[in-house]
Amino acid sequence: MTDTSALTFRHVTDVEDVRQLLLDIHVEVRGGFGMMNRPFYAVERFNERLSSYASRTGWESVIAYQGEEPVGYAFATPLGSNTAWWEGMVPSLPDHYVEETGTRTLALNEILVRAPWRGIGVARRIHEELLAGRKEQRVTLLVNPLIADGRLQAVYEAWGYEQIATQQPFPDSPVFAAMMRPLA
Repeated sequence: MTDTSALTFRHVTDVEDVRQLLLDIHVEVRGGFGMMNRPFYAVERFNERLSSYASRTGWESVIAYQGEEPVGYAFATPLGSNTAWWEGMVPSLPDHYVEETGTRTLALNEILVRAPWRGIGVARRIHEELLAGRKEQRVTLLVNPLIADGRLQAVYEAWGYEQIATQQPFPDSPVFAAMMRPLA
């Protein structure tokens, strides 16, 4: 088992400082799961989404390191008043639920951990580091419920998330489970 007590975390708000690192970890992790041949997970498509997320006010990434070795990352963006995040939810959610102000909901866009550090709580530590001190009321994410036969979704449920709907945000993406949890 890899010792995680010496993990350090780097908070980044300028994607250009870490773009290549995020792309490299994406390719390593998604490739390890045999997903890189699917158009949605192709590095070019991921880079497009990364650019879109990072262009929004409040984007932040947390990268975990063990010594000098990056072990994983997460990034998130607050949902602005003109967000398309809630479009296409099945079932549709009430207007009062999807009303955004830029400070109500944080969208957790991505969390990945490299193979040697999986299964020992690193993802949870990265997740909690990213959420620590946030001012939003709640956090939402999309997870592919078919990954690992539902075990990945079960991890998020263990972290306090509840499924609120399903959504296919891109024509080439899977149908995701949309999940939510309070931040306080």
